[in-house]
Amino acid sequence: MQNGTKKWKIYVVHHSHTDIGYTERQEKIEQYHVDFIRQAIDICEASHTAEHPEWKGFKWTCETFWAVEKFLEEADEDEKERFVQALRRGDIELSGTYLNMTELIGYELLAEMVAKAGKFAEPLGLRVRSAMTADINGYSWGYAQAMADAGIEHLLSCIHTHHGMFAIGRKQFPFYWETPKGNRLLVWSGEHYMMGNDLGINPDGTLSYTVRDETPIWGIAEDHWKIAETRITRYLAQLEKENYPYDFALVNVMGLLRDNAAPNGRVMSFIQEWNAKHGDKIEIEMTTLNRYFDMLKQQDVEIPVYRGDWPDWWSDGVASTAMHTQIFRNAQRALSVVKRLDPDNRSVKTEEMDEAGKQLIMYAEHTWGYHSSISEPWHPMVQELGVRKEAYAANASRLVQRSLDKVLRDRGDVLLRANRDFTYKVVNSFDYEVEDLAFFYLEEQWEADYFRNGMEVVDEQTGEAVPHQQEKVSRGYQIAIMAKLGAREEKRYVIRGASAQAAARTTSSTRLIGADRIHDIRDFLPLAKNEDQVIMTENGIESPYVRIDWQKGAGIVSWVDKRTGKELIDPNQAHGAFTPVYEVTEGDHGDQMTVRRIMGRNRKGMNVQRFAGTLSGVKSITNGPLYAIAELLYEVEGMSHYSLFLKVYKNQPRTDVSVRMHKTSVWEPENVYVSLPFVREDGGELWFEKAGAPVRPGVDQIPGTLTDFYCIQEGLAVVGPSSGLAIATPDTPLMQTGPLEFGERRVHGQAKDDESSSLYAWVLTNYWETNFKATLGGFYEFRYTLQWGEGLSKVENAVRANHSVNAGTVSFRSI
Repeated sequence: MQNGTKKWKIYVVHHSHTDIGYTERQEKIEQYHVDFIRQAIDICEASHTAEHPEWKGFKWTCETFWAVEKFLEEADEDEKERFVQALRRGDIELSGTYLNMTELIGYELLAEMVAKAGKFAEPLGLRVRSAMTADINGYSWGYAQAMADAGIEHLLSCIHTHHGMFAIGRKQFPFYWETPKGNRLLVWSGEHYMMGNDLGINPDGTLSYTVRDETPIWGIAEDHWKIAETRITRYLAQLEKENYPYDFALVNVMGLLRDNAAPNGRVMSFIQEWNAKHGDKIEIEMTTLNRYFDMLKQQDVEIPVYRGDWPDWWSDGVASTAMHTQIFRNAQRALSVVKRLDPDNRSVKTEEMDEAGKQLIMYAEHTWGYHSSISEPWHPMVQELGVRKEAYAANASRLVQRSLDKVLRDRGDVLLRANRDFTYKVVNSFDYEVEDLAFFYLEEQWEADYFRNGMEVVDEQTGEAVPHQQEKVSRGYQIAIMAKLGAREEKRYVIRGASAQAAARTTSSTRLIGADRIHDIRDFLPLAKNEDQVIMTENGIESPYVRIDWQKGAGIVSWVDKRTGKELIDPNQAHGAFTPVYEVTEGDHGDQMTVRRIMGRNRKGMNVQRFAGTLSGVKSITNGPLYAIAELLYEVEGMSHYSLFLKVYKNQPRTDVSVRMHKTSVWEPENVYVSLPFVREDGGELWFEKAGAPVRPGVDQIPGTLTDFYCIQEGLAVVGPSSGLAIATPDTPLMQTGPLEFGERRVHGQAKDDESSSLYAWVLTNYWETNFKATLGGFYEFRYTLQWGEGLSKVENAVRANHSVNAGTVSFRSI
């Protein structure tokens, strides 16, 4: 072993990386982690006796508090006491991480989750000051705030750079991450979580994953000492060449060569043997997070401070199960509604809410399926783990909707019975004013028969009839009204027979509609008084607030705010508004694995084929007192159906868009995008609502972080000095801002000044070669709401607008 230029110390964190489902059934992995803590307790206790003196100095870090929680549920009192004593001795340490998450999780649930470990430790006289994550490539900016609020001071980030990358342009690097409120979290941007195995620190498990040298190994090496001595000295020498400022380094080690691995006392045995042999030049010490960070803060090296978002390269699995992600988001949103309507838990027990939250957390955890989901999509384990993953979203939805039913029942909800009154309540769950549609339902034809001669909807408080619009839907008859409600306000409405005859229909002498009922010429003269306020033609739709034009093939090419005359669509963008873009990359001879593995961070191959949808037809669906709906039909490769339903409001600057598609099933790696080519001129800035904080992509970020796509919460906004555009995205969290073309990917700090920006909703993908769902085939509907005007010139107002339209009003049949 060659001598280095200085004495080094390698600190080793021993833990088990928690993947819920990648290597085994989810419930089996739960059993594993419970037993791992039992094993760690045994090893720690044995290390203090003559039974295993070679294990002296053994430390175990509980990577996730989820594993501890499961252990505490199963452990007897003696085991719990032994665990607590190990914590107090410092042999075992808690991490503040609950699970390794995607950015799907909302801030409310995120903050509750991050606080769990500290709440357990506090009564024991202990503090959880540090957290660690493994695999995941980033976090919402609000994650930092949630950790700081929970008393966490330090974060070890062990990023897996497969299809991802570490921040700042280097790893083995500390920095302070400033939170939205100005707190500071000391971060160590570390190596892959099995780097210690690469270096040979575990004699029972050496691999060549991060270190690819002349001795490929994945198992137990024939000459383990030679590999360890060679790799450790080379690694430290490389750090010296890179002007690494410290004389120590941190690596993680797993007890076995797998995720969800057991603790291994022989790692400590090797460390003792190494120190006896080479400790005068390179010492190795097993440590814990707190010990390491406390030592780091004592060093006389300046640590930089960075402020902003840290987008996660690994949040894209959410689009491989898009339907269940939609169910998850609806359930997470509804859980917040329940909490606002029942803040004191009078209707719903706390444990019921907690269980719904746990199901949501399990779906948002970063593992998306069994490791051979692409190579063996028919395998029973692939099918079972996939169904279980999706079931977390379904279970959460069921639990939340049951809770909402309880809340509404206590507020007077009347279930199905004969001779029910046609009285309805509408509730605003928010602490600010909202104006939105409320929907009342008549059950099938038998209830509609009561109103053969027409109906009207009356505000019970004022006694005045309010405009309504009726549609036949699958549930029966849907009656929509526009309700304006103050903060937490509740209103009652009654449906009764019409008191006045509906206006008679005739023909118009100024509407340029032919006898064929085709309206393909814009009206030349102004609208007659009291005539419909939304005009639909073959080429566009127009209200007092907006004019939307489309062209055959190109789709929606213009979206004009009529009050200002401003064009909201950027003419320099490649695709029209809500145009579908489909990509597919074929592998050599049908190889589904290699073609995906070599994509890197492009998430598509160099030979990618890209197809844009073309507009092929238009239909008028309805045009009533509140809104009009037009359907636009597209033809696009990879789908047997794609259509847009544009709901244009008569009395608001608002349009709802529903994207409906039938995606054909193929095995090849695919991506589906929906174009959002809206302008950012006149000093306007693009904002994304991330969990815990709105951010400007490409601005409010840590250097060296992802700029191609982002995982957002309720929506986005283009905010200017005098007006803004809010786009609510209730179903599709991924937003693509980087170029669609294959090529060099740029991280924050590398963008060129003249580089044009684009925006797409990234709605479907199956590019990952291991555990994404292999096929995207199926039926989908993705919803968007656009609102614009002077009241949205502040980002907080746009965030509110998106939240309120996504949650909607709460309406139910009442006494």
